Amino acid sequence: MQTANTALVVIDIQNDFCPGGALAVAGGDAIIPRVNGLMAAFPVIVLTQDWHPATHSSFASNHPGKAAFDSVTMPYGPQTLWPDHCIQGSEGALFHPALHTDPADMIIRKGFRPEIDSYSAFFENDRTTPTGLDGYLRTRGVTAVTFVGLATDYCVAYSALDAARLGYGTTVLLDACRGIDLGGSLARMLDDMRAAGVALEE
Repeated sequence: MQTANTALVVIDIQNDFCPGGALAVAGGDAIIPRVNGLMAAFPVIVLTQDWHPATHSSFASNHPGKAAFDSVTMPYGPQTLWPDHCIQGSEGALFHPALHTDPADMIIRKGFRPEIDSYSAFFENDRTTPTGLDGYLRTRGVTAVTFVGLATDYCVAYSALDAARLGYGTTVLLDACRGIDLGGSLARMLDDMRAAGVALEE
């Protein structure tokens, strides 16, 4: 059992990020038994859920002449364009059916503002607009956070970097994550997490 001040944050284990989904992460569903098994060891459990309107500015389909995985410049900086995914109310946005959701104390939905993407569980991609997770964890007395889920080099890594920046003891369990590795993103984000003091464990 983890100490009472530690939370497990399960990032985006949704149908669209698992095999067969619109933005599938290779082996994304393979981590689910491990994630489910971890839940009993943590006193605080939070699930995050990508929750995009169909008009979301990160979708390549909303940028004529652009293709998925192109990059554009938004007011908040560079933005990778993605295939339409995790559209509010769609099957793809649902948690994978094998994921245990009943143990969750809270579900954080992110990416619902059409004009800005949200990789991190803590902030939108402008790095300042909060999701509310930090406030929730602090009111629960949480001082350390362990991350699992999808994808290692995007939503997991951005969440972990923000957690470390906010002063939480931060761990990523790599065997309970899977990455996209877009243009070397996996190695780059692993290096960034190490440099920020994030503990990377199997």
